[in-house]
Amino acid sequence: MRLRECHNFHDFRLLAKKRLPGPIFNYIDGAADDEVTLRRNTSSFESCDLVPNVLRGVSEIDMSVTVMGQKLATPFYCSPTALQRLFHYQGENAVAAAASSLGTMFGVSSLGTVSLEEIRKKHQGPQVYQFYFHKDRGLNRAMMERAKEAGVNVMMLTVDSITGGNRERDLRTGFSIPFKLNLAGLTQFAIKPAWAVNYVTHEKFRLPQLDEHVDMSGGAMSIGKYFTEMLDPSMNWNDVAEMVKHWNGQFCLKGIMSVEDAKRAVDIGCTGVVLSNHGGRQLDGSRSAFDQLAEIVDAVGHRIDVMMDGGVQRGTHVLKALSLGAKAVGLGRFYLYPLAAAGQAGVERALRHLRTEVERDMKLMGCTSVSELSRANLRFR
Repeated sequence: MRLRECHNFHDFRLLAKKRLPGPIFNYIDGAADDEVTLRRNTSSFESCDLVPNVLRGVSEIDMSVTVMGQKLATPFYCSPTALQRLFHYQGENAVAAAASSLGTMFGVSSLGTVSLEEIRKKHQGPQVYQFYFHKDRGLNRAMMERAKEAGVNVMMLTVDSITGGNRERDLRTGFSIPFKLNLAGLTQFAIKPAWAVNYVTHEKFRLPQLDEHVDMSGGAMSIGKYFTEMLDPSMNWNDVAEMVKHWNGQFCLKGIMSVEDAKRAVDIGCTGVVLSNHGGRQLDGSRSAFDQLAEIVDAVGHRIDVMMDGGVQRGTHVLKALSLGAKAVGLGRFYLYPLAAAGQAGVERALRHLRTEVERDMKLMGCTSVSELSRANLRFR
């Protein structure tokens, strides 16, 4: 199977599975506990049908949206995700380049493998920094200052990861960073030598946002311990309000799922919320973002930009979310599989396919702009 044979989400996933060692593929592919929420994230779209209008004159389509003050050429963006150079040596540079070529937003994680400064210098387009809240308040403030100096457009605080989810696929292979694999995991690496060659012949894997705080040599601190020892489960609304005030710019909370929390986000001055269950990787049994979207849009959509991520695999999924009132839709696994399969070329192919799908589907819906999408175009079974 080759890149040119990939035409949809499932094709890219299959190619990534062929090219990645099993433990790394399962790190991307897996979720918490029984993975019920992972499956529901996509199946939730299937209970909603589109009702198209015809004869509307749709020769010209405008897919652009404005989200948290950022003009995007497409109504979808690349959400921040961790450890990207583990999947392909180009890592965040590949994703940023692909997103920039489409005129959309991309994110860099606190657990990113390319520095904020390098990404900002190399790539144009709106940039998000996904931030975790640490026990060390001085570290929090220093990381925010670094992001501001780098020219980051939007601060995105992840609020659903005060501890790591129970990801049993990783437990079965012994996956961790630094690598401490069991025998089954090591065997999977041995049968995928191409990945190993790329890993050892390119720039050393590191976490530049956390170089001074996480020991990648396997010493005092590893990724697993990072979540349990450095992140602060006592984080509360007062802490976040102080961060919002200090940042004094576009500030988004990622991981909001309740109306009550969305209202609190508005009250403390946030400019955006992302409805998200972390791709099903945290609390299994959590409601899907799409299922929760309408009631949160109804409650706060007139006061704050509401976005969502989780389970998006098709252009029709994007249109359904936009019709319910989402300002834009975030992508995660959607671009990670093509990144793992073929680096920048893979991500560009996947994003361009999605853009083509959205454009085609808007024409078939009889809509020339995103603003024409509404709940009148939807029926729930």
